[in-house]
Amino acid sequence: MMATVCPPLDFGGKYYTLTDGVCVRESSYFGGKAILNQGVGYAVVLGFGAFFALFTSFLVWLEKRYVGSIHTSEWFNTAGRSVKTGLIASVIVSQWTWAATILQSSNVAWKYGVSGPFWYASGATIQVLLFGILAIEIKRKAPNAHTVCEIVKARWGTAAHIVFLVFCFVTNIIVTAMLLLGGSAVVNALTGMNIYAASFLIPLGVIVYTFHGGLKATFLASYIHSVIVHVVLVVFVFLVYMSSKQLGSPKTVYNHLMEVTSMYRVCSDPISHQGQACGPINGNYKGSFLTMLSSGGFIFGIINIVGNFGTVFVDNGYWISAIAARPSSTHKGYLLGGLVWFAVPFSLATSLGLGALALDLPINVTEADKGLVPPATATALMGKSGSVLLLTMLFMAVTSAGSSELVAVSSLCTYDIYRTYINPDANGKQILNISRGVMLGFGCFMGVLAVMLNVVGVSLGWMYLAMGVLIGSAVLPIAFLLLWRKANAIGAMAGTILGCILGIITWLTMTKVLYGRVDLDTTGRDAPMLVGNLMSILVGGLVHAVFSFWQPQNYDWETTKQITTVDTVKEHLPDEEFKEEKLVKAKWWIVKWGVGFTIVIVILWPVLSLPAKRFSLGYFTFWATIAIAWGTVASSVIIIMPLYESWDTIQTVFAGLFTNQRLFTKIDEMDIRLRAIMGAIPEADKLYLIIREGEGEGESKEV
Repeated sequence: MMATVCPPLDFGGKYYTLTDGVCVRESSYFGGKAILNQGVGYAVVLGFGAFFALFTSFLVWLEKRYVGSIHTSEWFNTAGRSVKTGLIASVIVSQWTWAATILQSSNVAWKYGVSGPFWYASGATIQVLLFGILAIEIKRKAPNAHTVCEIVKARWGTAAHIVFLVFCFVTNIIVTAMLLLGGSAVVNALTGMNIYAASFLIPLGVIVYTFHGGLKATFLASYIHSVIVHVVLVVFVFLVYMSSKQLGSPKTVYNHLMEVTSMYRVCSDPISHQGQACGPINGNYKGSFLTMLSSGGFIFGIINIVGNFGTVFVDNGYWISAIAARPSSTHKGYLLGGLVWFAVPFSLATSLGLGALALDLPINVTEADKGLVPPATATALMGKSGSVLLLTMLFMAVTSAGSSELVAVSSLCTYDIYRTYINPDANGKQILNISRGVMLGFGCFMGVLAVMLNVVGVSLGWMYLAMGVLIGSAVLPIAFLLLWRKANAIGAMAGTILGCILGIITWLTMTKVLYGRVDLDTTGRDAPMLVGNLMSILVGGLVHAVFSFWQPQNYDWETTKQITTVDTVKEHLPDEEFKEEKLVKAKWWIVKWGVGFTIVIVILWPVLSLPAKRFSLGYFTFWATIAIAWGTVASSVIIIMPLYESWDTIQTVFAGLFTNQRLFTKIDEMDIRLRAIMGAIPEADKLYLIIREGEGEGESKEV
């Protein structure tokens, strides 16, 4: 039946033309035209970059002057190993909030409906929850490690060390590529800023503050970035479901989504029928966007789970965050971080992703794969101010996660290449110089990489789906590293290499069989990606397990405990925190809660939602309420908790600013000076202990 009228203006009608009784929608939302001028793009990229470079460096200086931090190579690369729960959680949220978290999550909402945001959030939360188990094991079995590859070498030797070093670098390159691909695409679409200029300029501010303050500067910047991301998140969630004129309530969104499914019209791009609001969605129950019975959503969920295990377990950034945490905070920080992060893709995509469908925006597949669904919705609802907010949110995500990647790569190059193979006797100053040099070099490489990928035509969506094929094989071997004493080196190397090779072969073969050609379009489709991801992770784990049962190592963790620091500086943490029984108790706590929440969000939640089939208005309202509540509560926790835990330090700094005095005792000042020279004097450790013992007994000892 031919349409005689187009949709009303408040329901996407302005994007249609009535031709010969048929409503034809525009082929693109952005149409190649920028909503903001280039000046806004440069102002955000350069202005925010300069602000955070200066502000974060200032915070690091304040801590050094008024709290007494000693900026050694250990402090630079591990943040003193004493970071508290709230800040660790904030760092995890910030580190895991990529450009893809904001952009790709809304893309899958646009493709599959309500199941997309859920599977994105749940499929990428469980890795952080479960990594908390490894994080506490680091404290037990490799307390002085700086990187995951240091632990690999200590346990499995040089050959395994090189293999996993390569996979860690590949992971960092993939994550960095996704950050800059998404960031540059959105900056270009919204402001018209040259996409290659954006690729080079986005990392600039990150390099400056990370170069100056190391891991602690990254953590401080991450907190500020998290605050901004969550404030904007809450604004968008409330806008879609409470305050906007076009939508403004779950009922309006629901009614519009029902209409989108049932409307008859001809799309201007018939190839993009699936995943575009052109009527019923193939693979969804009754073609509805309002159902968890979605084969496409489920397949994406599996790909998402496999791929994100790789980019957590094989990304050195998560290992150094665990290393930086104080023992009593490690497990709690990762659990809290995972639960708070869940709100970012789930709440945001349930708002902006479904909002794009409810508004019937003429977004095409190319725009969606570049991550342009959220900016389209934000612009449609708020005009230019929405574009600026989304651009700000995205810039925070890209730069924060980017700084983590800088430190991760720097640590690998410094400790696993320079200190291991080039200069084993490197002192703290040399380590510090190498760390900063690598940061500068990799920061420049980030820009070159993004330009190359943009020239080739690789999209954010393609890279996101392919990452599990390339690095998934290393997940189980690297997990066995600290969890299984039988795990051997030959199995780890064989499983990792063979799994990757078979995963790529299966992926490309399936593409050729199904579509007759192998290119960026066909290799990025769901079926080849699914089999490639599963082959990679399963073969990697199976081969390692077979070798380990055949020739068990029966490892006792002694060599990992012998990993040494460069600067022998130790933070004054209570001895209670390092007791084995306390760490074992923490391990079982995170096992219980991490596995428990994993079962809830990956199995129980989706299973319990299946009987609803196509959501009723009441069920969808309940679903939207969960998204609103989770986003609001999570944002409040991640903003307030780090401030609460660090309130004493904040008061000390403010008091110091007003009095211009360093507020620590003479004993503490002497202690700091002693700790600063310990790396240079062979007998400094003994000297330090003698003086501290004398201080504790109230005596003066002659040295």
